[in-house]
Amino acid sequence: MSAIKNDDVSLGRFISLVLRHEPSAAGIELDSEGWANVDDLIRGVCDTGRNLDMETLERIVRENNKKRYSFNEDKTKIRANQGHSIDVHIDMKIMSPPYVLYHGTSDRFIESIKEKGILKMSRQYVHLSKDIDTAVKVGKRHGKPVVLVIDTAKMSADGFIFRLSDNGVWQSEDIPWKYVAEIKYL
Repeated sequence: MSAIKNDDVSLGRFISLVLRHEPSAAGIELDSEGWANVDDLIRGVCDTGRNLDMETLERIVRENNKKRYSFNEDKTKIRANQGHSIDVHIDMKIMSPPYVLYHGTSDRFIESIKEKGILKMSRQYVHLSKDIDTAVKVGKRHGKPVVLVIDTAKMSADGFIFRLSDNGVWQSEDIPWKYVAEIKYL
């Protein structure tokens, strides 16, 4: 990986922290929909001793494999598409999900999930993926991965609402254990 790519990854992680969890880390504020002024973000990131310009920011947004960020039409504002732990309102499409979705976690959390369900914890929603591979990657971040197969058809029939973020992450309120159709230990 080139030095530029390493810098982009490091900057991307910091931008994610700022836009999803801690805007004050770059001395900025987000509006109620999670948007930050691009010039303020660039200046704030640079004030922390990191190097960021518009060209680099555009590259990070364009090349992020999770499509984590979006610009507004004139690129004067930027926001994270989902995964916030701070109170912002991202207008996501309410949609009917596929019959099943997947939730990646670690085997060390299974007993707690059986007891309490899948909880959104510090985030606004529980995140679900449409494919097992993505769920495995999420689970690996927390330890030995486990994939929970979620019966979203039954959840929908029971009145649960599902949202789809711009970057393809399905989201729901807390999910009771009874909707876990299968556990895939990997």
